[in-house]
Amino acid sequence: MNADTDTIAAIDRGALAALRSREEADFAARTPKSRAWLAAARSSMPNGVPVAWMAGLYRHNAIVAAGGKGAVFRDIDGNRYCDFNVCDLAMTMGYGPKPIVEAVARAVATGAHFLLPVEDTKAVTEELARRVGLPAWQFTLSASAANTEVIRIARFITGRSKILVFDGQYHGHIEESLVTDHGAGTVPLQLGLSASAARETVIVPFNDLAAAEAALQTNAIALVITEPALTNCLLVEPKPGFLEGLRALSRQYGSLLCLDEAHTFQFAYGGLLGSRKLACDFVTLGKGLGTGISFALYGMTREIADVMERHLDIDIGPKGLATGGTTYGSAIAVAAAKAALEEVLTPEGYARIDRLGGMLADGLEAVFSKHGLDWRAFRMGPRSGYCLKRHLPENAAEASTSIDTEMIDARRAFMANRGVWDAVASAGPQVSFAHDAGDIARYVELADAFLGAIVR
Repeated sequence: MNADTDTIAAIDRGALAALRSREEADFAARTPKSRAWLAAARSSMPNGVPVAWMAGLYRHNAIVAAGGKGAVFRDIDGNRYCDFNVCDLAMTMGYGPKPIVEAVARAVATGAHFLLPVEDTKAVTEELARRVGLPAWQFTLSASAANTEVIRIARFITGRSKILVFDGQYHGHIEESLVTDHGAGTVPLQLGLSASAARETVIVPFNDLAAAEAALQTNAIALVITEPALTNCLLVEPKPGFLEGLRALSRQYGSLLCLDEAHTFQFAYGGLLGSRKLACDFVTLGKGLGTGISFALYGMTREIADVMERHLDIDIGPKGLATGGTTYGSAIAVAAAKAALEEVLTPEGYARIDRLGGMLADGLEAVFSKHGLDWRAFRMGPRSGYCLKRHLPENAAEASTSIDTEMIDARRAFMANRGVWDAVASAGPQVSFAHDAGDIARYVELADAFLGAIVR
């Protein structure tokens, strides 16, 4: 995917190609131990990694992490990186945060899991209910699993099978959301997926209530699911009234509405749902709320909770709702969630990263102006990034014009060689709870140097 001609005109493509070649060579020279380790590891793992994404997210060679502290991690070659990708929002608390380390250590020492609730589970779910506004909660192991269960519950309640999503979405590695519309219908986005499952999903543009209503009018949609702001195609904010209108339409046509806050819960205290006083039937939270521990949750209305209670999945007896998993709701997950909510994800903590996110966005826009670029910085709490147009996007098609992969790849290598780990191509630099003002200044300084080397 490449940016449009406005961006191409601003960038010296020859200088960009030369810089990218030079920086990737330098990066390879700085990481010989990682490259050797990965080559040897291919004997036991495809591409030398335990999860394919660890090789596929980067165009340069992957590296092997050796540990981290605060906002910085290091690789086995001894290189240090101030992290602005934060493990795609799974590590927004930084590396080795004391509250999480201590809470999880206690849980491991006294019993990691029992397939029974522990006392602190009630404290976690009550606090989430208070912040977010939905009263009842269930744990899973990932946001993908949470969205899967939400889809199943919605299908049972409505008696319908289809779901409605928005172009540019990502709701996890599940059959229903790994889809795209080629004009003749919805088809799998990747290999190994079911074509029949893909046909159960309808895709419309974000911020387009008319298109959403046209899909809902078929009375076939069980669930409407969306992020309150799209975060997997850079950043697309909702137009004023869009999410409220979507709620009204879902009610009008008998569908249920889920807001996926796996990412956006990190953007504001209570997520966008709680901070903006939005209404929905379900919400999904993931990434271990940024702790790095694998867990997720979904919240629901009292009416939906009552349905779950009446249709419990039990080993012997009538069929129940297909929810649950052996490792869900572990004592480790509960301990991490409680420590995160009480000691890190506080109003003061969110206010701090909001200020730092504003500093990052302001700094990037100052750099753009310095280099004569009519660009904008994305800004939503701690999230920022590079909008290569003068107007922020309203949908995924518009956002795609800012995903200049050649420039992003070059910038990632350039930053890494100077001690900064930049975001994946579809996201943007993210401030963590471990960053400070000096980290923001360093990122902006390097963005300035990078653009200075490639702008005409």
